Amino acid sequence: MSNQIAKKFVTKRSTVVIADDHPMFRTGVRQAIQDDGQFEITGEAGNGSDAFRFITERSPDVAVLDINMPGMTGLAIAREVILRELPTKIVLLTMHDDQEWFDEAMDIGVKGYVLKEVAPEDIVTAIHTVASGKYYISSKLANRLVERHHELEAGRNALPELDTLTATERKILKLISEGKSSKEIGDTIFISPRTVDNHRSNIARKLGIQGSFSLLRYAIEIKKYL
Repeated sequence: MSNQIAKKFVTKRSTVVIADDHPMFRTGVRQAIQDDGQFEITGEAGNGSDAFRFITERSPDVAVLDINMPGMTGLAIAREVILRELPTKIVLLTMHDDQEWFDEAMDIGVKGYVLKEVAPEDIVTAIHTVASGKYYISSKLANRLVERHHELEAGRNALPELDTLTATERKILKLISEGKSSKEIGDTIFISPRTVDNHRSNIARKLGIQGSFSLLRYAIEIKKYL
Protein backbone atom coordinates (compact mmCIF):
# COMPACT_ATOMS: atom_id res chain seq x y z
CA MET A 1 0.00 0.00 0.00
CA SER A 2 1.45 3.39 -0.96
CA ASN A 3 1.97 6.12 1.63
CA GLN A 4 -0.67 8.24 -0.10
CA ILE A 5 -3.30 5.53 0.19
CA ALA A 6 -2.26 4.68 3.75
CA LYS A 7 -2.78 8.28 4.85
CA LYS A 8 -6.45 8.01 3.93
CA PHE A 9 -6.88 5.41 6.67
CA VAL A 10 -5.22 7.49 9.38
CA THR A 11 -7.73 9.21 11.63
CA LYS A 12 -6.89 12.86 12.08
CA ARG A 13 -6.17 13.63 15.72
CA SER A 14 -8.01 16.51 17.39
CA THR A 15 -5.82 19.46 18.28
CA VAL A 16 -5.59 20.97 21.77
CA VAL A 17 -4.15 24.10 23.36
CA ILE A 18 -3.38 24.01 27.10
CA ALA A 19 -3.07 27.11 29.28
CA ASP A 20 -2.41 27.24 33.01
CA ASP A 21 -0.02 29.42 35.02
CA HIS A 22 1.07 26.50 37.23
CA PRO A 23 3.82 24.59 35.34
CA MET A 24 3.53 21.36 37.37
CA PHE A 25 -0.22 21.13 36.86
CA ARG A 26 0.19 21.92 33.16
CA THR A 27 2.79 19.16 32.86
CA GLY A 28 0.42 16.62 34.38
CA VAL A 29 -2.36 17.56 31.99
CA ARG A 30 0.01 17.48 29.00
CA GLN A 31 1.28 14.02 29.96
CA ALA A 32 -2.25 12.64 30.34
CA ILE A 33 -3.22 14.02 26.93
CA GLN A 34 -0.11 12.56 25.31
CA ASP A 35 -0.70 9.17 26.99
CA ASP A 36 -4.23 9.13 25.59
CA GLY A 37 -2.78 9.30 22.09
CA GLN A 38 -5.85 10.75 20.37
CA PHE A 39 -4.95 14.43 20.58
CA GLU A 40 -2.19 16.63 19.26
CA ILE A 41 -1.09 19.49 21.51
CA THR A 42 -0.50 22.51 19.26
CA GLY A 43 0.19 25.09 21.96
CA GLU A 44 0.99 25.38 25.65
CA ALA A 45 0.87 28.65 27.57
CA GLY A 46 1.39 29.95 31.08
CA ASN A 47 -0.79 33.04 30.63
CA GLY A 48 -4.03 34.05 28.96
CA SER A 49 -2.53 36.39 26.37
CA ASP A 50 -0.37 33.66 24.82
CA ALA A 51 -3.25 31.18 25.02
CA PHE A 52 -5.57 33.51 23.11
CA ARG A 53 -2.88 34.12 20.49
CA PHE A 54 -2.44 30.34 20.01
CA ILE A 55 -6.20 29.93 19.62
CA THR A 56 -6.57 32.67 17.02
CA GLU A 57 -3.47 31.60 15.08
CA ARG A 58 -3.79 27.81 15.25
CA SER A 59 -7.57 27.20 15.57
CA PRO A 60 -7.34 24.15 17.86
CA ASP A 61 -10.38 21.91 18.22
CA VAL A 62 -10.31 22.32 22.02
CA ALA A 63 -8.68 24.79 24.40
CA VAL A 64 -8.15 23.76 28.03
CA LEU A 65 -7.90 26.96 30.04
CA ASP A 66 -7.39 27.87 33.69
CA ILE A 67 -10.30 30.11 34.57
CA ASN A 68 -8.09 32.63 36.37
CA MET A 69 -4.78 33.35 34.61
CA PRO A 70 -2.58 36.44 34.34
CA GLY A 71 -2.80 38.47 31.16
CA MET A 72 -6.28 37.28 30.22
CA THR A 73 -8.59 35.03 32.23
CA GLY A 74 -10.02 31.81 30.86
CA LEU A 75 -13.49 33.34 31.04
CA ALA A 76 -12.37 36.38 29.06
CA ILE A 77 -10.81 34.13 26.41
CA ALA A 78 -13.96 32.00 26.21
CA ARG A 79 -16.09 35.11 25.77
CA GLU A 80 -13.91 36.36 22.91
CA VAL A 81 -13.76 32.95 21.22
CA ILE A 82 -17.52 32.58 21.28
CA LEU A 83 -18.17 36.22 20.35
CA ARG A 84 -15.91 35.87 17.30
CA GLU A 85 -17.51 32.51 16.44
CA LEU A 86 -14.14 30.76 16.39
CA PRO A 87 -14.36 26.95 15.98
CA THR A 88 -12.47 26.14 19.21
CA LYS A 89 -14.47 24.54 22.01
CA ILE A 90 -13.56 25.55 25.56
CA VAL A 91 -12.87 23.51 28.69
CA LEU A 92 -12.39 25.71 31.76
CA LEU A 93 -10.39 24.52 34.77
CA THR A 94 -11.03 25.95 38.23
CA MET A 95 -9.87 25.42 41.81
CA HIS A 96 -13.25 26.43 43.26
CA ASP A 97 -16.88 25.40 42.74
CA ASP A 98 -17.87 29.05 42.45
CA GLN A 99 -21.49 29.38 41.35
CA GLU A 100 -21.11 32.82 39.80
CA TRP A 101 -18.17 31.76 37.60
CA PHE A 102 -20.01 28.63 36.56
CA ASP A 103 -23.17 30.58 35.67
CA GLU A 104 -21.15 33.05 33.61
CA ALA A 105 -19.35 30.23 31.80
CA MET A 106 -22.63 28.52 30.91
CA ASP A 107 -24.23 31.82 29.86
CA ILE A 108 -21.52 32.53 27.30
CA GLY A 109 -21.57 28.98 25.90
CA VAL A 110 -18.63 27.14 27.49
CA LYS A 111 -18.89 23.38 26.91
CA GLY A 112 -16.62 22.02 29.65
CA TYR A 113 -16.18 23.02 33.29
CA VAL A 114 -13.79 20.95 35.38
CA LEU A 115 -12.52 21.21 38.94
CA LYS A 116 -8.72 21.02 39.02
CA GLU A 117 -8.77 18.61 41.97
CA VAL A 118 -9.80 15.75 39.66
CA ALA A 119 -7.26 13.40 38.13
CA PRO A 120 -5.64 14.50 34.84
CA GLU A 121 -7.35 11.52 33.18
CA ASP A 122 -10.72 13.09 34.02
CA ILE A 123 -9.64 16.24 32.20
CA VAL A 124 -8.86 14.08 29.17
CA THR A 125 -12.37 12.63 29.42
CA ALA A 126 -13.70 16.19 29.45
CA ILE A 127 -11.71 16.98 26.29
CA HIS A 128 -13.11 13.91 24.52
CA THR A 129 -16.65 14.83 25.55
CA VAL A 130 -16.39 18.47 24.54
CA ALA A 131 -14.64 17.62 21.26
CA SER A 132 -17.69 15.51 20.36
CA GLY A 133 -19.95 18.52 20.90
CA LYS A 134 -21.33 17.53 24.30
CA TYR A 135 -21.14 19.22 27.71
CA TYR A 136 -18.89 17.99 30.51
CA ILE A 137 -19.21 19.18 34.12
CA SER A 138 -17.28 17.75 37.09
CA SER A 139 -19.48 15.46 39.17
CA LYS A 140 -18.72 17.34 42.40
CA LEU A 141 -19.83 20.55 40.76
CA ALA A 142 -22.96 18.85 39.47
CA ASN A 143 -23.82 17.91 43.07
CA ARG A 144 -23.32 21.53 44.10
CA LEU A 145 -25.68 22.62 41.33
CA VAL A 146 -28.37 20.30 42.65
CA GLU A 147 -27.92 21.84 46.10
CA ARG A 148 -28.06 25.28 44.54
CA HIS A 149 -31.28 24.34 42.75
CA HIS A 150 -32.90 23.40 46.06
CA GLU A 151 -31.70 26.67 47.61
CA LEU A 152 -33.21 28.66 44.76
CA GLU A 153 -36.47 26.75 45.06
CA ALA A 154 -36.58 27.58 48.77
CA GLY A 155 -35.83 31.21 47.96
CA ARG A 156 -38.59 31.40 45.38
CA ASN A 157 -41.05 29.97 47.88
CA ALA A 158 -39.93 32.36 50.62
CA LEU A 159 -39.56 35.39 48.34
CA PRO A 160 -42.23 35.18 45.60
CA GLU A 161 -41.59 38.83 44.69
CA LEU A 162 -38.33 37.76 43.01
CA ASP A 163 -40.40 36.09 40.28
CA THR A 164 -41.54 39.54 39.15
CA LEU A 165 -37.96 40.44 38.15
CA THR A 166 -36.50 39.79 34.72
CA ALA A 167 -33.24 37.86 34.33
CA THR A 168 -31.36 41.14 33.79
CA GLU A 169 -32.95 42.69 36.89
CA ARG A 170 -31.96 39.68 38.99
CA LYS A 171 -28.39 39.94 37.70
CA ILE A 172 -28.31 43.64 38.56
CA LEU A 173 -29.76 42.97 42.00
CA LYS A 174 -26.99 40.45 42.62
CA LEU A 175 -24.36 42.98 41.56
CA ILE A 176 -25.99 45.54 43.86
CA SER A 177 -25.61 43.04 46.71
CA GLU A 178 -21.86 43.07 46.02
CA GLY A 179 -21.76 46.83 46.57
CA LYS A 180 -21.10 47.72 42.94
CA SER A 181 -21.91 51.19 41.61
CA SER A 182 -24.09 51.79 38.55
CA LYS A 183 -20.97 52.34 36.46
CA GLU A 184 -19.37 49.11 37.69
CA ILE A 185 -22.58 47.20 37.03
CA GLY A 186 -22.82 48.73 33.56
CA ASP A 187 -19.23 47.75 32.78
CA THR A 188 -19.92 44.19 33.94
CA ILE A 189 -23.01 43.56 31.81
CA PHE A 190 -22.19 46.01 29.00
CA ILE A 191 -24.93 48.61 29.44
CA SER A 192 -24.76 52.31 30.31
CA PRO A 193 -24.90 53.56 33.93
CA ARG A 194 -28.10 55.40 33.02
CA THR A 195 -29.73 52.14 31.91
CA VAL A 196 -28.59 50.55 35.18
CA ASP A 197 -30.25 53.38 37.12
CA ASN A 198 -33.48 52.76 35.21
CA HIS A 199 -33.27 49.07 36.12
CA ARG A 200 -32.65 50.00 39.76
CA SER A 201 -35.82 52.08 39.77
CA ASN A 202 -37.84 49.28 38.19
CA ILE A 203 -36.48 46.74 40.68
CA ALA A 204 -37.29 48.97 43.64
CA ARG A 205 -40.80 49.60 42.30
CA LYS A 206 -41.52 45.91 41.76
CA LEU A 207 -40.22 45.02 45.24
CA GLY A 208 -41.95 47.93 46.97
CA ILE A 209 -38.65 49.36 48.21
CA GLN A 210 -37.83 53.06 48.56
CA GLY A 211 -34.29 54.46 48.59
CA SER A 212 -30.98 53.14 47.31
CA PHE A 213 -29.78 52.10 50.77
CA SER A 214 -32.93 50.06 51.39
CA LEU A 215 -32.43 48.34 48.05
CA LEU A 216 -28.80 47.55 48.91
CA ARG A 217 -29.77 46.16 52.31
CA TYR A 218 -32.49 43.99 50.74
CA ALA A 219 -30.06 42.73 48.07
CA ILE A 220 -27.49 41.76 50.69
CA GLU A 221 -30.10 39.93 52.79
CA ILE A 222 -31.34 37.77 49.91
CA LYS A 223 -28.05 37.47 48.00
CA LYS A 224 -27.83 33.69 48.32
CA TYR A 225 -31.13 33.31 46.45
CA LEU A 226 -30.01 35.33 43.42
